[in-house]
Amino acid sequence: MSQATRVAFVTGAGAGIGRAIAQALAQADHAVVAGDVNLSAAEETAATIRATGAEAVASLVDVTNVDSIDSAFNEVDKRWGRLDVLVNNAGIARVAHLLDMSIDDFRAVFDVNVMGTFLCTQRAATLMRKNRWGRIVNTASISAFRASAGRAAYGPSKAAVVSLTKQTAIEMSRDGITANAVAPGPIETEFTLKHHPDAMRRAYERSVPLGRYGLPEEIAAAVCFLASEKAGYINGCVLDVDGGFLAAGVPD
Repeated sequence: MSQATRVAFVTGAGAGIGRAIAQALAQADHAVVAGDVNLSAAEETAATIRATGAEAVASLVDVTNVDSIDSAFNEVDKRWGRLDVLVNNAGIARVAHLLDMSIDDFRAVFDVNVMGTFLCTQRAATLMRKNRWGRIVNTASISAFRASAGRAAYGPSKAAVVSLTKQTAIEMSRDGITANAVAPGPIETEFTLKHHPDAMRRAYERSVPLGRYGLPEEIAAAVCFLASEKAGYINGCVLDVDGGFLAAGVPD
């Protein structure tokens, strides 16, 4: 099957890393569904892709809502009759000390980051198994492996995404579907520009051997590889895209 016939669904594609992933998959000759809870943002992403001559549509999807997910994936099935790549990128964070984290905020983070990944994976894999070929790529985080202040919900949720990735890899492999994850380090996005004060940025830059924040396009390149034919024997893997953060000990 030529790659040009493949269809990719990216959640959280309205901005930042998700938008970069959607654009990169389109450049790699996928038809792209840019899914987001913010439809206008998803439409902007799809428009930037179509401006390059590639095929893209926007999809309104709330990954915490089963009916919304069913509607989005039913549209994919109706339009193309197949789905080949799912990127579970939608995610949220709530920053608070462990003792100050509210139950509502904790649940909200797990609902989006974990339950959303689970529900979209179920629906996507059902479409993929019809053609016995599929790539599922989940966005985890360095926070799944190393705790940071204020991440009492976010870090554990991303650790659950890593575990779910491995579980998916085991259970779907006989259907020709692989599941892997990327673990971004600190990335230059609107979120980090807003929520990473100068002191935090300096701390990350000291801790990352490459001495800088990553770019959304660098995460997208890793996702595109895991979604490609060349990654066919990679399954249940977490690819750190973090400038060496997780590998580092004493930096100097």
